[in-house]
Amino acid sequence: MSRARVCLTVDFDGVSSWIHSFDEADSPTNLSRGLFGVDVGAPRLLDLFDEHGVETTWFVPGHTIDSFPEAVDEVWTAGHDIQHHGWSHTRPGTYPDAAAERDDIERGIESIESLTGRAPSGYRSPSWDFSANTLSLLEEFDFEWDSSQMGREFRPYRLRTGWQAPADAPYDRGSETDLVEVPVSWQRDDFPAFAFNRERGYANETEIFETWESQFEWMYRNVDDGVYVLTMHPQIMGYGHRLERLNALVESMAAHSDVEFTTVDDVATTG
Repeated sequence: MSRARVCLTVDFDGVSSWIHSFDEADSPTNLSRGLFGVDVGAPRLLDLFDEHGVETTWFVPGHTIDSFPEAVDEVWTAGHDIQHHGWSHTRPGTYPDAAAERDDIERGIESIESLTGRAPSGYRSPSWDFSANTLSLLEEFDFEWDSSQMGREFRPYRLRTGWQAPADAPYDRGSETDLVEVPVSWQRDDFPAFAFNRERGYANETEIFETWESQFEWMYRNVDDGVYVLTMHPQIMGYGHRLERLNALVESMAAHSDVEFTTVDDVATTG
């Protein structure tokens, strides 16, 4: 049995995040950042994963599948798992009603089925956002797990329904559902760390990678059968200097003989 499991995950947003989340459909420069991820970043990540012989999980909006089918097919053909990330990269909390969110989820399922021949078992919400309707919609469409929330650090848990958060009364956790949550963290996501921000400027990239490694090492020492989820975006991680650092991070993790690289679906279904 492995001491720890590592899930390398990729949000293959393409241009959809700029169109649907950031309202940048008329910005050729920002759209080109997404195109870099499709044309350059994704192939580079696939080469790195192939070099290490690891299977990874790619959360792909249907918009990316429909816009760049050959690029997404390369991910699937290389043996990586493809799971749901909306059709559009629209934050669930911004939908006007449940029907609009349902239509987007259903359309995303159809795009994945057209590529892979099977329905997705897992979901990651755009921008890690849920609406009041998201959980019930995931149950309606028979999803088995989610990877968008942050109620634990390195352990899967069950999502809850019927919770209440009134401002003038105690918080009510609600009751557990059958949906497994494989938690994420903004602390292990390349987009907030590295995406250029005019107000912040550039991040200290060496420090970020060192933090990711120290988080893994803490988990390895302190959490039996811990699950470490790293979230990457081809348009962010796909630059040469970052790939070198990512390669070193993967090598450091793989140096532990009892660490297993696996998919989020495997974690969710095997416990």
